[in-house]
Amino acid sequence: MNKNTKIWLKYLAGTAILLLLLWSIYLQVTKQLNAANAHAWEHTGPIAYLLLCIILMFANVLTESTKWYLLAASVEQISYSKAFCSYLAGVACSIITPNRIGDYPGRMLYLRKGNTFRYINVSILGAMSQLSAIFFFGLLGLVYYNIAFPAVIARVALVICLAGNILLAIVYWRFENWLPKMEKIKWLKRFAIYGKLLNRVSFRDQMIVLGLSILRFSIFAAQYLFLLKWMNVNMPLMEGFCMAALFFWVMAVIPSIALAELGIRGNVSLYLFQHFSSNTVGMLAATSGIWLLNLVLPAVIGSIMIMRMRLIS
Repeated sequence: MNKNTKIWLKYLAGTAILLLLLWSIYLQVTKQLNAANAHAWEHTGPIAYLLLCIILMFANVLTESTKWYLLAASVEQISYSKAFCSYLAGVACSIITPNRIGDYPGRMLYLRKGNTFRYINVSILGAMSQLSAIFFFGLLGLVYYNIAFPAVIARVALVICLAGNILLAIVYWRFENWLPKMEKIKWLKRFAIYGKLLNRVSFRDQMIVLGLSILRFSIFAAQYLFLLKWMNVNMPLMEGFCMAALFFWVMAVIPSIALAELGIRGNVSLYLFQHFSSNTVGMLAATSGIWLLNLVLPAVIGSIMIMRMRLIS
């Protein structure tokens, strides 16, 4: 295969992926926004709340790309710009996979192929750190919910979340305890190597990654509250934060595909925030807004990144 043929194949493949992702995004966004009340966006509060959300969108992207840069740099020498493009490519791939499991494999498309196994190592660390932040704040949200709105399902969710926090803490911080047990179980033995790789990450690096994950979660929660405020869904600050934390925890544990999850998000937001406001249109619009800002827009940019990458070296 000559050089010109490789170049044509590279751009044809990249363009095909771009068009597929953009078309999928377009169909879902059109469907969801048509289903919502189009007039909802006409009855909004001060524009400053929306501007703050847009600023926080960039802060979110920078926070996650910085976290990924720190993780990827532990595998090989890499520029921030390459790590940034890798992160956006991951977002694009995640939008068409269940529970966004295509995120980290998508990031690896942009990186050196020879280090795939080592990138799996740091990808696991990154995913667990973000999940730890979600479960921690989700636990706070569930404690508040059980106090304010006691119910059997809320107590069950609290127990599940508490167990999840304990399990994540053991996996994230105590590799030396659970690795020998994994190696004794035949069907888990093959996965023990991942834990051994994770065990090479220093405590300092784990703390930094977890800190960035907590910061990112805080950005998400602030964005959501600002969007709700912009849509005239008013609630007390602390109670609103607890409910936002619970909202993101529920979304993390419900199996879904990102392109189809907007309807699920809307139902969850209505269930949680109905205790504070009857403005259901505003709740749905705010939920659509945070989905568009933090997932769809980065996915579009990531699709372009995939088109530009070298699928064929």
